[in-house]
Amino acid sequence: MYRVPIPKNEPILDYAPGSSERAEIEKALKELKANPIEIPMVIDGKEITTGNKIKITAPHDHNLVLGYYHQGGETEVRMAVEAAMEAQKIWSFMPWEQRSAVFLKAADLLAGPYRYLINAATMLAHSKTVFQAEIDAVCELADFFRFNCHYGQQIADIQPENAPLVWDRMDHRPLEGFVFSVTPFNFVSINGNLPTAPAIMGNVSVWKPASTAVYTSHFLMKILLEAGLPDGVVNLIFARGAAIGDSVLRNENLAGIHFTGSTPTFQMMWRTVGENIANYKTYPRIVGETGGKDFIFAHNSADVDSLVTAIVRGSFEFQGQKCSASSRCYLPESLWPDIKKKLVAQVKTIKMGTPEDFTNFLNAVIDESAFRSIVEYINYAKEHKDAEIICGGEYDDSKGWFIQPTVIVTTDPHFKLMEEEIFGPVITIYVYKDEEFAGALHTCDQTSPYALTGAIFATDRKAVALAERTLRNAAGNFYINDKPTGAVVGQQPFGGGRASGTNDKAGGIQNMMRWTSPRSVKETFVAAKDYRYPFMG
Repeated sequence: MYRVPIPKNEPILDYAPGSSERAEIEKALKELKANPIEIPMVIDGKEITTGNKIKITAPHDHNLVLGYYHQGGETEVRMAVEAAMEAQKIWSFMPWEQRSAVFLKAADLLAGPYRYLINAATMLAHSKTVFQAEIDAVCELADFFRFNCHYGQQIADIQPENAPLVWDRMDHRPLEGFVFSVTPFNFVSINGNLPTAPAIMGNVSVWKPASTAVYTSHFLMKILLEAGLPDGVVNLIFARGAAIGDSVLRNENLAGIHFTGSTPTFQMMWRTVGENIANYKTYPRIVGETGGKDFIFAHNSADVDSLVTAIVRGSFEFQGQKCSASSRCYLPESLWPDIKKKLVAQVKTIKMGTPEDFTNFLNAVIDESAFRSIVEYINYAKEHKDAEIICGGEYDDSKGWFIQPTVIVTTDPHFKLMEEEIFGPVITIYVYKDEEFAGALHTCDQTSPYALTGAIFATDRKAVALAERTLRNAAGNFYINDKPTGAVVGQQPFGGGRASGTNDKAGGIQNMMRWTSPRSVKETFVAAKDYRYPFMG
């Protein structure tokens, strides 16, 4: 009865000046900048090139070319599906402990010899500070690998009771077919988790990362192959959505979708599955995490200093491009003057620029499309009399996609920027009258279609209890006196409901259960030899 090592969260290095890790990351940054790479797709363990090369540049420096990737089409997508289906014949019967060994090794490679390379790649390609890269690309992904193997063991241990003369067993089979893994730009850890969580349970994956995440996905694939992942178990493709439809979403062998991205894209994929539901060999498992309009809510008993720091970190770390980033805030009138003074003072100290300057707290947003979208919201606020920009509001795309951390105050709790997902360094604040606390909680609950993360700040326990009850369905991850970002694998499994997704909790056993199709096995040791029952006597 094998047991994987009991997982512990990967320690976070601090990269302080003069530290050995600081020297190593600076060396890795220099090497990557000096050596642009050409990135192939990986199908059936083989590097696939097409000649259709797409340039990769750093978000914070248009002139910094990191490399090129080969974009595929329908032919390559079909090859990936075929390779996955062929690999399934062996991988699905591989003992769970043998599968786990691959990903436990990948975790150690990631946190060991590849640590500085993957962090440097994340800093350059995603424009993350070294701390944001460290907690994402190394620590969280290593945690995903280790904890998911542990959850796989726990699932294997779930076995039924037995009656006399009978042995009952539960066979936790992988799904029958392939899993389509669609990953976003904002977290390298999500890129690594979405194709591998199903694989740990014996499934095979066709993995399509966002075009802005190809650079780091390339290095993750190298780690997986070095860890011993068999050919075809995970197939890395770079293709436009138009090349996906018939080969993947309408394929009779589609067994599951593991998705993180926009709500419209997820709804389109779900709609396509629904329209083709009679064509599949099995009903596909659809697991997705989409958007958020995450909130911070303060009661008049809140500690102002903690609240202000939570707003700054929760809203502006990684330029507000976290699914969990706070984007709307409800603050009591009595505390507002003090909060405003301290918030403006903190935001004005924020430095913005390249992640290679370790004194910068803010870097660039991911690409031109994101830049234009966020700027549109800022300009909308500038043009409306029921909104006031008290910090930031400026932007510059001459060198990189830079947008100042922006704080907006509105007199309308249903102002556009209080309701719609922005996905950038913009926080909108509504100030409510202290005596309307209960009503403002209901407004918060009913304002957004999303329900991903949220936070309540209060020292009054009755206020905390009322907020926790009223906002029960407003956030899948709820924080008390803390910012609504920074979920840790094994501690706060992540996911939300409503328009935010299926809430299958990445980083928890709940997600891993979705990638099994249990079979009950009953073996009778002493069988009946007469059809008659005692009542018939």
